[in-house]
Amino acid sequence: MTSTADLIARRNRTIGPYSPLFYAEPLHLVSAKGVWFTAADGERYLDGYNNVPHVGHCNDRVVSALAAQAATLNVHTRYLNERVVDYSERLLATFEPRLDRIFFGNSGSEANELAIRIARQLTGSTGMIVSDYSYHGTTITLAGLTTGLTTATPLDPNVRTLRIPDLDRDARPEAEVLAETLASLDASIASLQEAGFGIAACLFDPLFSTEGMPRLPEGLVPGIVERVRAAGGMVIADEVQSGFGRTGSHMWGHQYAGMRPDLVTMGKPMGNGHPMSAVVTSEEVLDRFGSRNEFFNTFAGNPVSAAVGEAVLLEMEEEQLMPRAAALGAEAAARFQEFADRYDFVRSAKGVGMFLGLDFAVDGVPAPELAKQVVEAMKARRVLISRIGRDESVLKVRPPLAFGPEELPILLDALSDALSDV
Repeated sequence: MTSTADLIARRNRTIGPYSPLFYAEPLHLVSAKGVWFTAADGERYLDGYNNVPHVGHCNDRVVSALAAQAATLNVHTRYLNERVVDYSERLLATFEPRLDRIFFGNSGSEANELAIRIARQLTGSTGMIVSDYSYHGTTITLAGLTTGLTTATPLDPNVRTLRIPDLDRDARPEAEVLAETLASLDASIASLQEAGFGIAACLFDPLFSTEGMPRLPEGLVPGIVERVRAAGGMVIADEVQSGFGRTGSHMWGHQYAGMRPDLVTMGKPMGNGHPMSAVVTSEEVLDRFGSRNEFFNTFAGNPVSAAVGEAVLLEMEEEQLMPRAAALGAEAAARFQEFADRYDFVRSAKGVGMFLGLDFAVDGVPAPELAKQVVEAMKARRVLISRIGRDESVLKVRPPLAFGPEELPILLDALSDALSDV
C-alpha cells in the first residue's frame, strides 16, 4: 500500500500543493457505501459531512440507472429523448407552478454563471449583491464576487457585499439589527446605481451555509428580495447546499427561508456524485433569454444524467429521506442545544434539518482552534465533519440524507466525547 507521505508527494507533483486537503493527517479513502467510507488501512469512517452523495455513496438504484442508460444511449439534447423530458417534468414538479422551465448544466458553478448571464441580459444591468462571506463557484465571473475563499481575484467593481447578521452573535434588539442590515443593502443598491451598474441580481444561499448558518432577524430575506426587485434586479437562490430536502421541512431552501426567486440554481446532490446542475426558472424568463440566445451544452441534460437524477428523486421519495431528515434533524438539534447549554465555549447551536453546527467562542471571541480540535477529535473517533463561517469557528455537520437512525447515535456520542475532551 502506498504510504500517505508518498501519495501526498505524488499528488503535489501532479495536482499541485495548493488544492486543499482535510485534516492534519489527510485521509486516503478507497471505497464507500451508504454513509460509510473505507480507508486504505481498512478503517471505516462515518460520513457526517458530504452532501454530494445525497442518497448515499454508491447507491444501488443510482448506480444501476447510470449503468443501464450508459449501456443503452448517451447523446446530447439536439436529439429527442423521452428520458430527459421525464426527468425534467419530475424535477420541476417539486417547485411551485410558476417555476416551470429548466436549463441543464454540469456543475453548480456553471449553473450560477448561467443564472447571472440571464439576469444581466434581462435587466440590462450588471450590478450584483452577494453576502460578504460566501462562495458560489469557480468561473471568472464567480471569482469576482467570491468573498468566502482566498482568491487573488479582486472583487469586481460591479459587486457590492452585504454583511448577513447573526442574532446569536449580536445582542441588540432584533428590529435594530434588521433595520441596520436593510439600510446597508439600500446603500449598496444606491452605490451600484450611482456607478452606472444598476442591479442585475442578488445571489444567496437561502441557508447562508458558508456564512455559518446565522440566525436571521425575521423579515430579512423577504426584505432583501423586495428591495432588489424594486431596484429592477432579479433574485437567484443557490440551492447547491440547501436544496433537495436538506431542511427536512421543505424540498428547497428558498421555500424554507421565505425567498421567492426568479432563478434557482442547483448542483452536487442532484446527481449523487455524477456531475449535474440546473437553473430552474419561469416560462417568461426562459422565453426572453432563449429567444435571443441559442443556448446549448454538449454534456448537459444527457440521458445518462437524466437517469441518475431521476434515480435520486425516486430514492428520496421511496426511502422518505426528507421526512427522515426532519425527524433525525429534530433529534440531533435537541442534543446540539444540550451541548450549547452545557459548555461555555459553545456559543450557540446552529442549523435546520440535517444541516447542523455548533458555534465556538471564548468570552465572546470566535474560537476556530477549538472547532478544529473537535473536528480532529471526531476524525480520531472515525466520524467525519468539518467547520465553516468567516472565523471557521462553526462545526459543519451535513451528512448524506441517507443518514439513518442507526448512524445518528454514533455521531452524537462521538461529538459528546470530543466536546468532553476539549
